[in-house]
Amino acid sequence: MTPANLSRTVLHAVRRAVDEDALRAPVPARVRVERTRPGGSGDYACAVALQLAGPAALPALEVARILRERVAAEPGVGRVEITGPGFLSFTLDAPAESDRAVLAAVREQGLAYGHGDALRDEIHQFHHAREVRAAVTAQTVRRLLTAQGARVRTTCAEPPDPDWARLGVTVDAHGTPPVPLTGIRPVPAGATAGELLERLGPDAARWGLLRAAGHDRAALGPELLVQGEANPLFRVRYAHARARALTRGAAALGFTAEPAPYDESPTEPAAHGASPAAQAANAEPAAHGASPATQAANAEPAATTAHDAAARPLLDLIADHPGVLLAGARHRAPDRVARQLEAVAHAFFDFHDSCPPLPAGDEKPSAAHRARLAIAEAAGTVLAGGLSLLGIRAPEHL
Repeated sequence: MTPANLSRTVLHAVRRAVDEDALRAPVPARVRVERTRPGGSGDYACAVALQLAGPAALPALEVARILRERVAAEPGVGRVEITGPGFLSFTLDAPAESDRAVLAAVREQGLAYGHGDALRDEIHQFHHAREVRAAVTAQTVRRLLTAQGARVRTTCAEPPDPDWARLGVTVDAHGTPPVPLTGIRPVPAGATAGELLERLGPDAARWGLLRAAGHDRAALGPELLVQGEANPLFRVRYAHARARALTRGAAALGFTAEPAPYDESPTEPAAHGASPAAQAANAEPAAHGASPATQAANAEPAATTAHDAAARPLLDLIADHPGVLLAGARHRAPDRVARQLEAVAHAFFDFHDSCPPLPAGDEKPSAAHRARLAIAEAAGTVLAGGLSLLGIRAPEHL
C-alpha cells in the first residue's frame, strides 16, 4: 500500500462511517497522511479524527475509534493505533508488498509518478513583475499545480523579457489585470535572464533561481557549474545518469529489474569499494544466454543480510515523492521539490555503494541484483520527473 492508497483508504472509511450514520460530519475532500516522526508509533499517521471531532460533535478519541474499526479491516493495513488526543497511527502489513507496490507504480507511471488530480477543482491566476526569478517561479508553480489537476493562468505586469523563452518561460498575457490577482514575489535575482544565461546556462540558472525558498536570496554563483559532489545540481543529475547507466549495464549482462522483497540478497555478497563512476568504467559484460526468467529460476537461494538498512531511506523517499509534489504545488514552493531531489540523490548513492545493483567479477546476476536494480531505476525515474517539473534537463550521460 502506497501513502496515496492509504490516504484513499482512510477517506473511504470516513465515507462509510458517515453513510452508516456512525458519524455526522461532512466528508473532507482529502485526508492527509504523513510518515511517522522518529520515536512515533507505526509507519504513517493522520489527524483526520481531530479534524472531524468538531463537526461531528464527538470527542476526537471517539471519532478515532469509529474510524479505526473501518480502516483496520482493509487489505494492506496491519495495525491501527490511537495515539495522543486522537491521532490514527497505521502500521502497514507486509512492508515488502508495500515496497513492491510503490516500485510498480513508478514503473507504470514513469515521469508522471506523483502527478494526480487532487487539485482538479482549483483555478489559479498568478501575476508577477517583469523580473526573471518571479517569472521562472511562477512558471514552475504552474507546472506543479497543473500536474495535480489544477487549471492555471499566469500574467506579467509588462511585456516579457525575450530571453525568458530560453529559460522555458511563457506568460498568457501582460499588463495590469482588471482585478487583483495572486502575486508571485520572490526575492529578486539581481540579474537579468540574459546575464544568467551567459554565466550559467539555462539548467543551472533555473536550479539557482528555484532552489532557495522565495523569501531567501537565490545563490547564482559559479558553484552551480562545479562538476562535483559539493554542487547539489550536479549530484542530482549524476545520480540520474548513474541509474540509467545501471540499466544499460544490466542489459549487457542479460538481466532486467524485478521488484522483490528487498531482504533477498546474495548469499555471498561481492566485495566492493569502488566509486559509482569507477564501477561504470570498469564493468565488463559477462557471457550470458539464459533469459531473465531462466536466471531467476536458477538463482541461488536468497539470504537475509544487513543491506536492508541502506535500501530503506531510498524506498521511503520514493514512496513519499507524490506527497512532496502535492505539497510543493499547494504551497507554491518549488524549493521543496528541489530539496526532495537532493535527498533522493543522497540516499541513492548510499544505497548504491552499500548494495551494488550489478554483479562484480564472476558473480552471477541474482534475485537481489534484480531487486536492487528496480529500486535504482525507480530512483532515476523520480529524479528525472522532478527535474522535468523544475524545467531542468536530466541527461542520460554526464
